[in-house]
Amino acid sequence: QVQLVESGGGVVQAGGSLRLSCVASGNIDRINSMAWYRQGPGEQRELVARIVAEGNTNYVDSVRGRFTISRDNGENTVYLQMNGLKPEDTGVYYCHLNAGVSLRFIYWGQGTQVTVSS
Repeated sequence: QVQLVESGGGVVQAGGSLRLSCVASGNIDRINSMAWYRQGPGEQRELVARIVAEGNTNYVDSVRGRFTISRDNGENTVYLQMNGLKPEDTGVYYCHLNAGVSLRFIYWGQGTQVTVSS
């Protein structure tokens, strides 16, 4: 059984910073990618940032230059450093794991709330 546990959400004023963490545990053969998604009020869930096994990263345009995704391979942990937060960054942030070798499996965390006040 694979579990993803997120932490680091909270309430912050516009312009502030938060750091999200997600720890993956359980029977994980190989991590192909880890990512952060978010879902704002009344919106669809969207990809915010992804880091693949080789270390390459990609970001949604709205956060590029403000957010940084990183990974601690030894700890199966992914981070999302969020700087210059804006009210439109408000939402529930979900950790996403793509793992496996011959078969790929997708896992989601339970989500952590980020609220940015203006």
